[in-house]
Amino acid sequence: MHVDRIERSIGKLIDEISNAEILLPEIQREYVWKPTQVAKLMDSIYRGYPFGSLLFWETDEAPETREMFISGPEAVPSKPPLFLLDGQQRLTSLHRVFTDHPEAQVVFHVENQKFQNQSAATQRDPKWVKVADVLDQKTSMVRLTQRLLDAKSSLEDHEIEDRLSRIKDLRNRRFVMEVLKGFPYEEVAEIFVRVNSGGRRLGTLDLAMATLSTRWKGVLAELQSESEHWLRHGYGHIDVNFLSRALAGVVLGRGLSVWSHSKLRQTSDTDLERGWGVVKYGLRRLIPLLRSHLGLTRSDPLPSMIVLIPLVVLLGERKDDTIDPETSNGIIYWLLLATIRTRYSGSTDTRLSQDIRAARQPDPVRSLLEGLNVENSRAEVTERALRGRTKESPYFFLSLLVALAGDAHDWWYGGDILPDAADAPKLEHHHVHPPSTLDDTRFDKAMINDLANLVFISSQANKKINGRSPADYFRELSNEELRAHLVPLDESLRDPDGYQRFLNARRTLLTDAMNSLLDRFRPSFLGEVTSESADPSAGYSLDLALYGGLRDGGQIVLTASGDGISWAGSASMAEMDSAIESARVSGIDSDVTIAGESVPVEMIEDSLQVRIGPFLVTGTPDEWRTVFDRELDTSQPLSTLPVIETKPWDGSSVKFPITSTD
Repeated sequence: MHVDRIERSIGKLIDEISNAEILLPEIQREYVWKPTQVAKLMDSIYRGYPFGSLLFWETDEAPETREMFISGPEAVPSKPPLFLLDGQQRLTSLHRVFTDHPEAQVVFHVENQKFQNQSAATQRDPKWVKVADVLDQKTSMVRLTQRLLDAKSSLEDHEIEDRLSRIKDLRNRRFVMEVLKGFPYEEVAEIFVRVNSGGRRLGTLDLAMATLSTRWKGVLAELQSESEHWLRHGYGHIDVNFLSRALAGVVLGRGLSVWSHSKLRQTSDTDLERGWGVVKYGLRRLIPLLRSHLGLTRSDPLPSMIVLIPLVVLLGERKDDTIDPETSNGIIYWLLLATIRTRYSGSTDTRLSQDIRAARQPDPVRSLLEGLNVENSRAEVTERALRGRTKESPYFFLSLLVALAGDAHDWWYGGDILPDAADAPKLEHHHVHPPSTLDDTRFDKAMINDLANLVFISSQANKKINGRSPADYFRELSNEELRAHLVPLDESLRDPDGYQRFLNARRTLLTDAMNSLLDRFRPSFLGEVTSESADPSAGYSLDLALYGGLRDGGQIVLTASGDGISWAGSASMAEMDSAIESARVSGIDSDVTIAGESVPVEMIEDSLQVRIGPFLVTGTPDEWRTVFDRELDTSQPLSTLPVIETKPWDGSSVKFPITSTD
C-alpha cells in the first residue's frame, strides 16, 4: 500500500470526468454546493488562491459507484477509472461551469472582476459575461472584447483581453492529487469518513482562541477568571469569547480575520501580557461608566458587545489620563449612535479595525464620531424611525434607557425594571394594549408588537393586567407611574378605537426622551448644526409574514416599503431556515429563491447578508435566527396565503438590519 502524489490540470480532470475515467464510490454523499459557493470557487482559482488538493483511490476491486451530478452523454472509460474520495464538490462544480450546466451559470464582471450566478440583473447588463462562453474554444476573444467595448466598458481593450485570457487559462490551473494504491475498501472507507467528518467550520474566533491557548500558557484560565468576575457583577456577556476578541483587537489593532491566528502566533509574550492588561483595565473603567451614565447594571440589554471593544482600547491604553466629563459623555454618545446605526451588523472586521484605530488617535472621541459621519450634524431620532420597530430593533435598547432615565419602576410592585444582581431575572417587557384586546382585522402582528406598545414590567405585573384593556387597568395606576414609562395620559387612547393614535402619541414621547438622552451626552465641540436622522434606515420598512410551517410548504411573504420603494416577494420558509442554519452552525454560504430569483446567502465576516428585493438585509446569524423564530411563533395558516405578484427588484439595494424587520 502506498500513496502517489501527482499534479493534473483542471482541463484534463474535466475531460476525465466526461469520459467516465473519474467515478464516485457509493460512500460519497450527494452534490450539495449552491451557486454562490461555485462562484466563490471560480473567484479563488481566478485570483490564484489555494483551492485544495484531491484524494483518489486506484483499485482493481471495482466498487459500487454512484452517479456524478453532471450533464452529458454516458461514456465508456478507455482506461481503469480513479475513484474520487475528497474533492467531489469542487470537481463537480468545475465540470458544471466548464460544460455550461443549467444549474451552474456563473458569470464574470470584467470591470470589478467579480463572479456570481446568473440573474435577471446580470442578463440585462452586457458587462457580465458567461464563464462557459469564455472557456469555449470556439469563442472569439476579439468579438467578445469588442462586445464589452460597445457596452462602454471603462477598460482599455488590452485590459479586457488580459482578464478574459485569465478566465480561459483556468483550464490550465493544476490540482495536487494524492492517489491511494493497494488499500482495501474497508480502509478506504475509514479514510473517507475521517477526511469528510470535519463538523462545524472553525471561525475566526475559534482560531484566535486556539492560537492563544497554544501561544500563551494559562491564558484560558485568565480569561475564565476575568469572565467569572464580570458575571458576579451582572455583566455575564463579558465571557471568554468576548475577552478573546477584545484581546486580539488590542494586540492586532483590528478585528478578527482569517489571518488573525497567524499574526497572534507571531506576537511576543510581552505584547500579549500588555494587551491583556489593557483589556482588564479598560473594562474596569468602562463598566462603571455605563452604570453611572446609563443605569446599565447588566450586560444582557446590550444589542452588541462588540461596540464595547474600541472603548476598552480607548480607556485601557490611557492609564495616566483622567477621563474628563466631556470625554466620558462623548464615549456614551458614540456608543448610543453606534448602537442605533447597527455599526457592526455587517463587515465587523473592517468596522472594528477602523474604530480601534480611531480610539488610538490623540482626540479619540472626535475620531470615533467622524467614523459615524456625525461630526457635522446633530443626530436625531425621529418618529418615522420608530414606526414599525419591534423588540429586535436597537430602539428597544434605547426605550429601556429612557425608562431608566425617567426612574420607571414596575407597575403595582415598584421593583427596579433592571435589577442590579447577578442572579436577577431576565429583562422583561409586556404589551400596554394586550393582544387579546386587539383581536381585530384592523391590527396586524406588526402593529400589536410595535415598540410603542411595549413597557418594561415584570411577569407579575403582567398577570395583574390579565389581558385587560388599559381603559380598565390604568385606573389602578397613578399618572406618575404612567409618565415614568412614557405612556400618554389621554383617556381616549385607552381602547382599541384609539390604538393607532396611542401608538403615534407614545412614539412622540419616546422620540423626545431619546433625543434628550442623546443631547445630554452630545459633546459640545460638535456645535449646533443641522439635524439629521440618527438611523440611515429610517423611513424604510421590511415586513415578514409566515404562512404555514417548515414541513408543509410554508411560505414567507416579504413586503418592502419606503421612499420610492414598493415591493413584495415570497420565499420557501424551509429553504430560508436551512440557509440560516447552515450559516449559523457551519459558516456555509448558500442560496435561496426569493421572488423567483436565486439569491446568495453569504457570510461576510461575522454578518449574514441576503438581498431581499430593494434591501441588502444584514445581521449576525443569531439575529437572523431570533427573527425567524419570531415568525414561526406567529405563523398563519397556509390556506390564508395571499396571492402576490412577485418580480425581481431591478434597482439598487439599501442596507437594512434584520433586527429592524416587522
